[in-house]
Amino acid sequence: MTKKQKLLQRLYPISMWLKKSKKSVLTNTKGTRAFVSLIHYREKLNTGETLWWKNYEGKKYILFVNTASDCGYTAQYKELQQLADTFKDELLVVAFPSNDFGEQEKGTDKEIAQFCSINYGVTFPIVQKSIVKNTVGQNETFCWLSVEEYNGWLNGSPTWNFCKYLINKEGELTHFFDTSVSPMSKQITSLIV
Repeated sequence: MTKKQKLLQRLYPISMWLKKSKKSVLTNTKGTRAFVSLIHYREKLNTGETLWWKNYEGKKYILFVNTASDCGYTAQYKELQQLADTFKDELLVVAFPSNDFGEQEKGTDKEIAQFCSINYGVTFPIVQKSIVKNTVGQNETFCWLSVEEYNGWLNGSPTWNFCKYLINKEGELTHFFDTSVSPMSKQITSLIV
């Protein structure tokens, strides 16, 4: 870990405390179904392997998170791993590294994988670094997550690193959690049990 990353890790609890009153959760309250199924999408992992979402139809939930290694919220990797371990039979956590916000993910796919493994013990899938913001070259899965015409109700790409999108076993987007929502918060864990 660099000095900057160590400092950011120490400041993480303060950042979460300061944003505590501003937690943002969006919910598909009408139960709107997706117009286009996520099941047909796939991603390339940072190992080069292909990950098909249809292979995870049996999971109760999939949590997609856009991540970065040099962010004040990078310590959420630890909580994401804890979440993945706690609900290993019900939930698949998937990280989407991106350099979209503040250029806080400059590493290569190999460097990102090493950083996550060494510093946070990450074992959940990490896809290849990509663009998650709604712009030219946007990652296919994040395009689905952020365009109402595909997911059925939500318009809006991530607002910063570590935004979270929860998909149910039917392949529907059920919730969006802002950066400030901890992966181990009751707002997330209560939905998975």
